[in-house]
Amino acid sequence: MRLADLIGLTPAMTLFGLFILLPLLAAFVLSFFRWNGLGAPHWAGGANWVQFAHDPVAATSLVVTAKVVALSWVVQTPLSLALGLFTAGHQRYRAVYAACYVLPLLLSTAGIALMWEALLDPNFGGLAGLSHSLNLGFLQQNWLGNANLALYVIVAIIAWQFIPFHTLLYQMGRRQIPRVLYEAATLDGASGWQLFWRVTLPQLRYTIATSSTLMIVGALTYFDIIYIMTDGGPGYTTRVLSLDMYQAAFQQDQFGYASVLAVVLGVLGVGIAMLLIRFTGFASMESQQEGAA
Repeated sequence: MRLADLIGLTPAMTLFGLFILLPLLAAFVLSFFRWNGLGAPHWAGGANWVQFAHDPVAATSLVVTAKVVALSWVVQTPLSLALGLFTAGHQRYRAVYAACYVLPLLLSTAGIALMWEALLDPNFGGLAGLSHSLNLGFLQQNWLGNANLALYVIVAIIAWQFIPFHTLLYQMGRRQIPRVLYEAATLDGASGWQLFWRVTLPQLRYTIATSSTLMIVGALTYFDIIYIMTDGGPGYTTRVLSLDMYQAAFQQDQFGYASVLAVVLGVLGVGIAMLLIRFTGFASMESQQEGAA
């Protein structure tokens, strides 16, 4: 790597070290202590890690977190891709739709959680009112209190908030694809579906990798919407690892054990990001437009 490259990377690497590596290292060190947040920390050795290995709640939280990550990617990726390709057109009506799609991204997460909590209230919510007006009885149910529905409702609300961001990524990625590639494929007799599979998707490879990385790593740390709307319930059906970490630290005063959960989350996030970069070829950054001119 050249000296100019190292100098250019220095600010970003400095910030990464200060805000990512240093806190992760501090959490790793604290994971070997017992501390209630007030007194002096006491050495606990590997007791916190042993507690994590035998904690059934933590195991459940890991499973729930994995479900949230998988469902978030499965729901958000195709919808974001479809909306991104649609809004990439230069027609004015598409620009209007694009402006409407981005509105959830402008709202605070706490406000979104409170709004949807009110709408989903089984007695006085908006959906309950619609069920009476339109005679749609299935709308009036305890969406957040039903163990079979709560997790899927949370995933849907999270998708509603973050799909606009990924839509913008796909919109910009589509607009950067050279038009000559579509013209050449059309002259060769390619259909619309073939254009999508043979031109659009390959050219969006790095955009898909970037979006998937942000989506999956971000899904590991979903907290505020779940905390406000369900607080991990009913039972443990929506208790993700980030919520488990918060409750261990600030409700049970077990900052050492919470640090174990923080380290696990951090390692999972970094590991998944590295795997995505490795297997998508994103690290090599070959030109997608070679030979297009």
